[in-house]
Amino acid sequence: MATKTARPARASAPAYRCGECGWTTAKWVGRCGECQAWGTVEETGQTVARTTPAVAVASPALRISQVDATAASYQPTRIGELDRVLGGGLVPGAVILLAGEPGVGKSTLVLDVAARVARLGKDVLYITGEESSAQVKLRAERIGALAETLYLTAESDLGQALGQVERLSPSLLIVDSVQTLSSAAVDGTAGGVTQVREVAASLIAAAKTRGMTTILVGHVTKDGSIAGPRLLEHLVDVVCQFEGDRHSRLRLMRAIKNRYGPTDEVGCFDLTETGVEGLADPSGLFVSRTKDPVSGTCITVTLEGRRPLLAEVQALLAESSNSQPRRATSGLDSSRVAMLLAVLQQRASLSLHKDDSYVATVGGVKLSEPATDLAVALAVASAKTNQPLAARLIAFGEVGLAGEVRPVPGIAQRVQEAERLGFTHAVVPASPNGPGRVPAGFTVHEVSTLTEALQLLF
Repeated sequence: MATKTARPARASAPAYRCGECGWTTAKWVGRCGECQAWGTVEETGQTVARTTPAVAVASPALRISQVDATAASYQPTRIGELDRVLGGGLVPGAVILLAGEPGVGKSTLVLDVAARVARLGKDVLYITGEESSAQVKLRAERIGALAETLYLTAESDLGQALGQVERLSPSLLIVDSVQTLSSAAVDGTAGGVTQVREVAASLIAAAKTRGMTTILVGHVTKDGSIAGPRLLEHLVDVVCQFEGDRHSRLRLMRAIKNRYGPTDEVGCFDLTETGVEGLADPSGLFVSRTKDPVSGTCITVTLEGRRPLLAEVQALLAESSNSQPRRATSGLDSSRVAMLLAVLQQRASLSLHKDDSYVATVGGVKLSEPATDLAVALAVASAKTNQPLAARLIAFGEVGLAGEVRPVPGIAQRVQEAERLGFTHAVVPASPNGPGRVPAGFTVHEVSTLTEALQLLF
């Protein structure tokens, strides 16, 4: 009788893992197949392929009509701009990753959120790994973020942090920052790929099991991306970027990923001595207040996500003493401004080749949307002719190399925002569907070329 050969239950094979996102492969490659990062794939030794058997089901699957959706309902933080970005507020069991540059105000914002939630009678645990509890309390006193049920602890060990969570069972957990915690169960230093992966997985498991909202504060790298493995962004439910210029009071929050709401909303905040305050109408920071119209200025409406914001573009031309004129910009893409100067000279017959040009935005706002092209071109033309544009006028539209003014999205939305803030005229690109609903008493001038816009205004 022939002997039947037993099939091996498992097989070993060499494994390589990406240090950024955790992607694995059987052979070494120079570039990760998941996150496309170079030089991050390293050998992790032998891996064992196992098969997990089926086990008895502890909680059977439910019909979708029987699932209780109230467990994932929003709980407002009473910070309007933050609730706008999150989609309505905090969701029980959600894990939020908040990243930003040092000094942008992340810790101040989450401390304010912690105090507001604690004042609702809920227990909040704030774990700090970068400061002492006394330092956090001093900041809380400065911004008025004191509450009876807000607990502080300075921990850098993951086990101790989870022990605090076990003891208090908080409704909201804040970890500042996730790169400072480390686990004794795995090798590596705090902030490393292995440690961040282990810390994030343990905190996420605790949040999902307890229905505890968790906010993880993260660092960013020199290029502005979130530090640590890319796997961290995949594990959490919401990824928010908190950004702003160091020399400006304005702070913007964008949702890069949101499983519970939209990702095209932008929150505006004002960084003051008393904390971070939401700005429901931030347009005043980007528009100068002058009684009489000044040449070389033009107001535009840009869209940040779904939110229209007014911004002012200023241009100054001066006769150059050099053979090659200087082109300086602030808050605008220098290459795009250079293109608009060439279009003005070639298509609109404006002699600019002997002038130094300085084009900037007001308030330090950065405008990257092509819809601001028309405002930049009109500001430069106004500076060249020394003729100010009409008061209460806005302009937006994309300018092409042929001198045409192309339609942009959200024309009606931009016009309504301008009318709400007291403007009465708008120069917009001609569109097959028209400008949409125009408010009463508001005049819209549709133009199809840059030359047509210049003839209309000058």
